Amino acid sequence: MKGSPKAALALLASTQLLLIMDTAIINVALPSIGEDLGSGSAGLSWVANAYLITFGGLLLLGGRTADLLGHRRLFTAGLGLLAAASAVGGLAQSSGALIAARAVQGVGAALAAAAAFALLLILFPDGPGRHKALGAFAAMGGLGGVLGTVMGGVLTDLLGWRSTFWLNVLVGLLLGVLALRLLDGGTRAAEGGFDLGGALTATGGLGLVAYALVGAGEAGWTSARTLAAGGAGLALLVAFAVLEGKIARPLVPPAVLRRPALRLANLLSALAQMALFPMFFLVSLYLQSVLGYSPLIGGLGLLPLSLVVVVTAPQSGRIIARIGLRSTMTLGFGLLFAGTLWLALALAAEGTFFTTVLAPSLLLGVALPLVMVTTNVAATAEAAPEETGLASGLINTSQQFGSVLGLAVLVAVATAVTDASGSAAVTAATAGFRDALLVGAAFAGAAALLCVRLRLPAPAVLPAEPARVGDAVK
Repeated sequence: MKGSPKAALALLASTQLLLIMDTAIINVALPSIGEDLGSGSAGLSWVANAYLITFGGLLLLGGRTADLLGHRRLFTAGLGLLAAASAVGGLAQSSGALIAARAVQGVGAALAAAAAFALLLILFPDGPGRHKALGAFAAMGGLGGVLGTVMGGVLTDLLGWRSTFWLNVLVGLLLGVLALRLLDGGTRAAEGGFDLGGALTATGGLGLVAYALVGAGEAGWTSARTLAAGGAGLALLVAFAVLEGKIARPLVPPAVLRRPALRLANLLSALAQMALFPMFFLVSLYLQSVLGYSPLIGGLGLLPLSLVVVVTAPQSGRIIARIGLRSTMTLGFGLLFAGTLWLALALAAEGTFFTTVLAPSLLLGVALPLVMVTTNVAATAEAAPEETGLASGLINTSQQFGSVLGLAVLVAVATAVTDASGSAAVTAATAGFRDALLVGAAFAGAAALLCVRLRLPAPAVLPAEPARVGDAVK
């Protein structure tokens, strides 16, 4: 490692901040994009969806490729691709060109995210140091959503929507340059070739499932497009599972997936995102469409939650050390269930931010880092050094698909309840948001019950000092 572990962690956490922030910024800028490029709502939805599909579809492949070809190499390549695609997006003159640029952005983001998480696992072996590092990641994720919402409003109002893409270019290039200075390079040869069949079936399957999920709200859950894409994606994933059991060096060794703690941790991570990710979206809509706040003020309404995340996340490691991983995880999901349920029941058409959103959002701010850190710890605790990218790809894929599935399901619930209501518009919208959040609370409650099944193997003896990035990062 060329720099200190703290400097490397700051670099990796900043990458997490950038990737989360990017999604929120674009959501705020979409109306201005539509007005400038003359795009309708369907076209605008795919400006966001194209990124989600490629991001979710390539995380697993990106993580394993980082193990085989080199972590720093893939990290910088991902950042470079993200920056280049952002520049194309900033210059786009049509919605089609912008959608294509967003798809390539998702590719770069998947490579950078998977490699960044693998680098963190190498830099901090399992133990208190890793818990603190994962806390920093959770803090940056929570902060990124709010910063993206606020900066999206400020940049779009002052400089236009194209400035949001140029921000990615500047930050992506800066992080890439810092990576070359702070992280050792080197080479890592792919051992025994590459599982091309597994790569194609996994990426194609995940991409098609993501396409079906993000398009279900527009096309309908039972439409031919949704069923065909979802069915084809599941068929490819089945083919992937069959292939992995037959080749010598699979993309995902079946022995890895047979680890009970890893399977449960990835399921819990997906359930956490199915409750958390839609909550941010629904609360922002409630503040704007029901309470009448501007997009900028609506984004600032989530700032208290993010500040609690930033304060709580660094303490996650201490809590784990004091009461244990499983107890901390159960506490986190219990708070997530209570906070989401409280928020759902507090929503009112005639409410205010202080009477409906503030108090439950503070509770959710405590829950978020606890569930994120503990599920990440459990999912990566058994990863060998040569499996860090694979473990990263698996947990990132679980989180991404949890986010996509949760948003699709909860928005569908909110829309169906709102449309079926005969009440005034704001009352109907509030009822839709409430029922959607109740479903999110059910996801969190199911996860809290599943936590009791977590059993990690006895910890291995840890080295006296953190492993050097240069020893394993290539």
